[in-house]
Amino acid sequence: MNKEQVIDEIKNILDVSMVGVLSTAHNNLPKSRYMTFYHDEEILYTKTNKDSFKVEEIERNPHVYILLGYEETKNRSYVEFAGKAEIVEDPETIDWLWNKQDKSFFESKEDPNLTVLKIRPTEIKVLNDNNIDTPVAVDFTK
Repeated sequence: MNKEQVIDEIKNILDVSMVGVLSTAHNNLPKSRYMTFYHDEEILYTKTNKDSFKVEEIERNPHVYILLGYEETKNRSYVEFAGKAEIVEDPETIDWLWNKQDKSFFESKEDPNLTVLKIRPTEIKVLNDNNIDTPVAVDFTK
């Protein structure tokens, strides 16, 4: 299977799997929490509070790890998503994300505590997928 086919499988998993586990680092220890993710191609986005611990942790170390999939996929496939997060506050991104359907902890997109995490992949690994020989990883650093 070529890289484009693996990326298609990744997008299929991201299309159906919105709730995943975001892991950051704090004092050299992992910190994990459930988040709702949306994607544009292979880039993930999630809403969060500016004053949250995860924002503070990402400011110190932007490298994150995300698990998405398994329960929502037909064959229990999932992705391990290693990436670099940045805090985004531009109105265009917030508008795009606000229009996605999910439960929100924010009253409106004008909430002063609302910020967005944008996560660019460094590597995405597909596991448990019957359509391809897994595990298989795609390196996004090149």
